[in-house]
Amino acid sequence: MKSASGKASRRPSARSRSVERPRNLLLGTLPSADYARLSKTLKPIELTHRLSLLKRDQRIDHVYFPENGVCSLTTSMTDGRAVEVATVGREGMVGFELVIGSPVSTVDAFVQVPGQLAHSLPAAAFRREIDSKGALFDAVSRYTHALLGQIVQTAACNRLHKVPARAARWLLLTHDRVDSNEFPVSHEFLSFMLGVDRSTVTLVMGALQKSGLIRYVHGRMKVVDRPGLDAVACECYHIAADRFAALGLQPRRGGTTGGEKTLGERPAEKKRTNRNRVLAG
Repeated sequence: MKSASGKASRRPSARSRSVERPRNLLLGTLPSADYARLSKTLKPIELTHRLSLLKRDQRIDHVYFPENGVCSLTTSMTDGRAVEVATVGREGMVGFELVIGSPVSTVDAFVQVPGQLAHSLPAAAFRREIDSKGALFDAVSRYTHALLGQIVQTAACNRLHKVPARAARWLLLTHDRVDSNEFPVSHEFLSFMLGVDRSTVTLVMGALQKSGLIRYVHGRMKVVDRPGLDAVACECYHIAADRFAALGLQPRRGGTTGGEKTLGERPAEKKRTNRNRVLAG
């Protein structure tokens, strides 16, 4: 085929066209050949609110690589009480147990903050990739190490730190993983996530809002002052954030409130003042 100038035009062949890379950091950092091969098996799913991805003590049929949104990993007691042990966004995957050789989930996993999509991969295909000890194995092994560290840190945080600091930690981790300063979250879920009753959640969110750090209306949370929120959060936020960042799994924060801070950065000022003001309630 010739162009108007009479010269033959060159169109890239199907083989030479690059495969669009996902925003999920585990998939997005794979070598092109590895991702091109894997992409033939990946299927997109919509991350709708409360969508169940895994059930505790049940077989893992698929693993999931979120592009956006936040997934919650939880465990529950026989009396029905439950607590969140970790969150997963575009830095990671749901179904980490397969990486360490277990075909059964140790947690319930569901969509906490909805997102546009995740990539679903059948467990058998994932196991083949892991058994090959290639680039995906290296990436998910690093991620699993960081995720287990997050679970351990969350256990300590839930036992030792006050509710406002824990709430600020959760809000920062969620803010890192979404594409806006605003996202949906209910008081009911916050009480479940923090392991406290709804009246306590109301008091804590009220204190954060009164301090000008957030705005919460009709089930929608907006981060207004991220550095101020960081000042209230306990040390566990940065411990978890820095662990992921050190492994090259650092999701860029979606919003722009409070400057272009990314996961792992610390505010230079206001920490003591904001923390004391909110904790005093």
